Amino acid sequence: MSHTFIKMRKKYDIKVAIPDGISCKAEGKMITCNRGNTSISRKIFQQSIFVSISGSEIVLECANSNKKDIANIHTQVAHLKNILLGLKEPFSYELEICNVHFPMTVKVDGNKFLINNFLGEKVSRSAEIIEGVNVKIEGSKVLISSADIEKAGQTAANIEKAARVTKKDRRIFQDGIFITKKPEVIL
Repeated sequence: MSHTFIKMRKKYDIKVAIPDGISCKAEGKMITCNRGNTSISRKIFQQSIFVSISGSEIVLECANSNKKDIANIHTQVAHLKNILLGLKEPFSYELEICNVHFPMTVKVDGNKFLINNFLGEKVSRSAEIIEGVNVKIEGSKVLISSADIEKAGQTAANIEKAARVTKKDRRIFQDGIFITKKPEVIL
């Protein structure tokens, strides 16, 4: 006699509390959260996850969940918590400008971060500043802040990548712009 075991799938839901002063709305798979003039939207791409808002909570649910669906729901909850935290207080990154050989100059020009005289290069390097991100240069520090952690992090990565040294010995050519401080992780 052989036994077959059937794994039962069951409904799984999780709720995220919406803080005071923040309004959220769900339209299909799109969640939009607002506070004052700042608005952040996020689309949920997983077909099995459904979003709704009941009272002051965002409800994420899956009718027939398995391990992968539950993991996806928890990933979306982490993204939603980052959105709600960013609307309360912007996320900030700090970068340090390091130059050993040639004095480089940096400036913000619209949505571009320009790096001049990097390792004596005649052509300036540039990095994209994503819309909704504030970039300030204070001496040898670059301060990046945004309510959206993904946009702030991507802008910091763009700037760091633009000042990357290639095909040279990194022990000697230590010039560049490096991320020195990231937002604290709050669980």
